[in-house]
Amino acid sequence: MSKSQTYILVPDKKGATWDLVMYVPTVVALASIGLKLWYGGGANQSWAYLLFFGASFFFIAGANRVLSTRLMILPSAPTELSVSKNAISVKIKRGDQIELVKDLKYFSDYAGKSFALTGMDLSGKKRQFVFHRGQFPVESEYSELRSRLSVYK
Repeated sequence: MSKSQTYILVPDKKGATWDLVMYVPTVVALASIGLKLWYGGGANQSWAYLLFFGASFFFIAGANRVLSTRLMILPSAPTELSVSKNAISVKIKRGDQIELVKDLKYFSDYAGKSFALTGMDLSGKKRQFVFHRGQFPVESEYSELRSRLSVYK
């Protein structure tokens, strides 16, 4: 990596749609079965707590994934990524610039549709970010970035 390269991210509407197709039925099914067990009474009523917990967990995880990493609506959503030889800089929606300078790690999925970056910022706080292929306007940028980040595996 000889020079700094900046990548501007865009909302991934297609990916958000797929995430909603995955999370919404899961949350509805868990909550409805939980309600049925809760109001049905009997010995199975205690299982409703577990199902409500599962529904809440998947709702929060899905909402964060769609609103932050896919549609980039939340203030903590990354909007720009700069990669240089010594650091990775992530600009988030509220305007802050986060420099990942220590313990940089790059994690990619097997399908090649997303990757994650973790590391310590300048204040010593551990940070992590997830990026999806649909956030990059040009497919070649995504491939180039993944090859540049492979040194941090």
